[in-house]
Amino acid sequence: RHILILLSISCGLLCGCFSHRVQQDGPPNRSVNLSKIHDAVPKAEPKSLYGNPKSYVANGKRYYVLNSAVGYNKRGVASWYGTKFHGHLTSTREPYNMFAMTAASPELPIPTYVRVTNLSNGRHVIVKVNDRGPFVANRIIDLSYAAAAKLGYMSKGTASVQVTAINPYHPEKLAPVVTVNNSQRYLQIGAFRYYANADELKKNISKLTGEPVKIATVESGSTPIYKVRIGPLAGEGESDQLQQLLQQNGFGEAITVVG
Repeated sequence: RHILILLSISCGLLCGCFSHRVQQDGPPNRSVNLSKIHDAVPKAEPKSLYGNPKSYVANGKRYYVLNSAVGYNKRGVASWYGTKFHGHLTSTREPYNMFAMTAASPELPIPTYVRVTNLSNGRHVIVKVNDRGPFVANRIIDLSYAAAAKLGYMSKGTASVQVTAINPYHPEKLAPVVTVNNSQRYLQIGAFRYYANADELKKNISKLTGEPVKIATVESGSTPIYKVRIGPLAGEGESDQLQQLLQQNGFGEAITVVG
């Protein structure tokens, strides 16, 4: 009987912070100097007494917690959480701090230190996993507001990332990040099955922006796809300015690609 009670309490502690995460969340209502928020520093810690069951159920799905984070290196979608949960207890019973470099994972043992790399821009951060979630298909990690802002996807809500576990005893042995070379970053504004359509857009974009525009041909089965890309770009500042210019002139939102 006591075991059942304890299991119920543990499940509540594990999932409580995330049970309402589908509701509206947001960033702080004041500006934050991200340069003063530093990466988490990996250190050897014992497994938390809380938040590490062999398995648990959230939103009707069973999740299994890994015995070890050694060799963990996974790509997927990252989201973030902020004001709605600031100060609430995490799965480890630590208060959640949206300005700290922390994260939630549905499967990594707690605590685990990981490097998270935004695959669209090459930015990377080191965070401490101390919570459970996100419980949404295809999402592999939920970052604090600060970590998401430093990775540059806070306003978009999600990003494609690579999550690599860090050995706290040998953090220097972490494989180097494959960073994005600015000279290889492009804004992709459209994709077409007909070259004439791509060429017309290329001319219009070139006239509007004054930037070099190219058509990249990508094989897709028996039919090639013609993708219109602006660049290479000098950096993230130029990318943001071009995005704004394109949207103001009705071209919609471009995506950043590397190639």
